Amino acid sequence: QRPGLGGWCYVSFALSIAWIGGFSYLMVAWAEIIGNTIGIPSVIMGLTVLAAGTSVPDLLSSVIVARRGNGDMAVSSSIGSNIFDILVGLPIPWLLFCAWPNGKSTVIIGSDNIFLFLVVLLAMLLFVIGAVHCQGWKLTRTLGGMMFVFYVAFLVFAIVLELPFETCS
Repeated sequence: QRPGLGGWCYVSFALSIAWIGGFSYLMVAWAEIIGNTIGIPSVIMGLTVLAAGTSVPDLLSSVIVARRGNGDMAVSSSIGSNIFDILVGLPIPWLLFCAWPNGKSTVIIGSDNIFLFLVVLLAMLLFVIGAVHCQGWKLTRTLGGMMFVFYVAFLVFAIVLELPFETCS
């Protein structure tokens, strides 16, 4: 750290947020274009491409923290990140969209199966709690494999719900 540059941390932080926002916008736009081009519904693109794009940094930080022997911090980070996404990451854009003078007062969710997805999400949450409890509150390879299998099963379930896909004509 060079002396006298401490004031630039705020500018650096603001520029970092701007870059993240810009790349996020482009990632969503490109995922939508690619999905529309090859006929994949936006729900499936959100569950796969966008979810992976936003979760890879969480994955990397959890791996680093867990390798340092702080498994509690890795699990807490994953849980906290998802809670933050649901309770802050969803409502703030919705509030801004509804507050912006565009004549619209609601955000329409384009999935007919959103209630079913929420039920499955709650079931997965109960599974994770039960599975971790059955493993003695330890993260094991077996538990990791089970969670990965359940994620793949969820993706298959979501894709089947959205069938048949419509392609561009």
